[in-house]
Amino acid sequence: MDPKLLELQMLIESLEKIQGRGTELISYYIPANYDLAKVLEHLSYEYSTAQNIKDKTTRQNVSDAIAKIINYLKGFKKIPDNGLVIFCGNISSELGKTDIRLWALEPPEPLNIRLYRCDSRFVVDPLKDYLEPKQIYGLIVLDRGEASIGILKGNRIIVLENKESWVPGKIRAGGQSSVRFQRLIEQDVHEWLKYISDKARMYFDKYIENGNLVGILVGGPGPLKEKFVKEDYLPYYLKQKILGVYDTGYSNEHGLKELIEKAKDILKKTQYIREIELVKMFFEHIGKNTGLAIYGFDDVKRALEMGAVDVVLISEDYKENLKEILELAKQNKSDVEIISKDHPEGEQFSNFKIGAILRFRIY
Repeated sequence: MDPKLLELQMLIESLEKIQGRGTELISYYIPANYDLAKVLEHLSYEYSTAQNIKDKTTRQNVSDAIAKIINYLKGFKKIPDNGLVIFCGNISSELGKTDIRLWALEPPEPLNIRLYRCDSRFVVDPLKDYLEPKQIYGLIVLDRGEASIGILKGNRIIVLENKESWVPGKIRAGGQSSVRFQRLIEQDVHEWLKYISDKARMYFDKYIENGNLVGILVGGPGPLKEKFVKEDYLPYYLKQKILGVYDTGYSNEHGLKELIEKAKDILKKTQYIREIELVKMFFEHIGKNTGLAIYGFDDVKRALEMGAVDVVLISEDYKENLKEILELAKQNKSDVEIISKDHPEGEQFSNFKIGAILRFRIY
């Protein structure tokens, strides 16, 4: 994960914990390249309006927050290229005490909404959209007995559907009965593949529409996957998105994971595969005692201060001292990766909590 996105995630989490008294917390989303003069004019209007608030304490706190925002914006010549998001208000939980705080950030991508709101909580949902992975891979594994459809989104496999088929197994009848039953089975297989195609369209179309579907991977333990791909079950716009067809041992959730492992050459730039490869490298250095992998906060911090860290690995559950680690990583141009527990390697790494792969030995 980009350290900037990690910092954004941490900010969102901290803002979500804050609850104001009444409607004293201001959230202000200013679009990219919006006229700064209009922003200041709007805030002056809101300041005047705030004088009509009946509750004296709320009126004072809202007025103070708006004044703080105005004073902050006076240091700008124009709104930043990606826009500006400001949170400000009294965060004191003690009655009668005031603690007006302000947070401001330029979004990682251009902001296209304008929003001003006073509430008991900060509005952070628009920021959460920036944390969502933009690149999506469709996953389909199938055979005559079962099929699973999912997506690879960032570092997570999301299972959208797992379905057992209605296609019967092998038949023992002979003669004309055998031929008749075979035709019925072939019709069932045809309907089964149509069902999978319809479900794929239902799940993948929205990612086609927003341009996020990079490609589709298809797998399965038998030859039915080739029939599904070669014949006209999938519509053209999905068929042209197929990046590869792979043999897998399963057609369930395990099959989806196996499909990704088989297609790792295609997926090597995805977050999921990057995490797995980094954790494997980490454990390889540990196992061979090369001195190029360390773990534990104190050792990682020391290595960062020495400029020895290539990449910091942090388990998704580890929340301690993150700001300090991110700041040191930024100063020393070290990468930071958050390792999810959605794959076996990440689950194993979670026991170490934090580690690093080094540029050179420090011991």
